[in-house]
Amino acid sequence: MLAEYLPTLLFLFVATGIGIALIVIGNLLGPKRPTAEKLSPYECGFAAFEDSRMQFDIRYYLIAIQFIVFDLEIIFIIPWATVFRQLGVLGLVEMGIFVGMLLLGFIYVWKKGALEWE
Repeated sequence: MLAEYLPTLLFLFVATGIGIALIVIGNLLGPKRPTAEKLSPYECGFAAFEDSRMQFDIRYYLIAIQFIVFDLEIIFIIPWATVFRQLGVLGLVEMGIFVGMLLLGFIYVWKKGALEWE
């Protein structure tokens, strides 16, 4: 019975070996020209700042939340679409309510100005 897992185990060993080999080869043969700009921390699309309590624009959070909401929408709509005919009118109404709530969230983000960049 364990012989059936041998190809999978072999695949994992080969994939791990290739991954480690690529990292080692990149570190050995890659150019090493560190500069102050390359070594400086960079995060979230803007330069690092000294104070961790500094306020910044809420649009970053709104865009992130909007991305997650629409990602979840796709996760729920695709299975629903595959069994749409079996669900009937009740399934259509439930999905209409779901999409309506997502539309309200989109309108909120739009009214807050999160989609407008200066």
